[in-house]
Amino acid sequence: MSEAQSISGGQSVARELTAFQNNILTILAKEPMYGLAIKRELEEYYGTEVNHGRLYPNLDELVELGLVEKSELDKRTNQYSLTDEGYEAVLDGVQWSLSKIVTDDDRADEIRQLVDESY
Repeated sequence: MSEAQSISGGQSVARELTAFQNNILTILAKEPMYGLAIKRELEEYYGTEVNHGRLYPNLDELVELGLVEKSELDKRTNQYSLTDEGYEAVLDGVQWSLSKIVTDDDRADEIRQLVDESY
């Protein structure tokens, strides 16, 4: 079993990620991207500049954890994509979030409809 799959108690290591790291995974769930494209997506979400010194160490950690795969597009550009474990981490986070915020059936249906419409 890989480090990304479990930690003590069988809990996914993805549950130990920072919000920033989870946002990176969410962005990569749509499609593989190179670093600057990820940076732009994050800046759009946060409404402020994302420092290279913050982005790339977090990408490297996600690679080390087996949640993201890094490949070379050309000599100067790396592409990042989710691994199967990375997709599982995103799904786990969404499922957990929905289980915590949905308290009545009408709201649950509304949220499910929004999620379905986005795909």
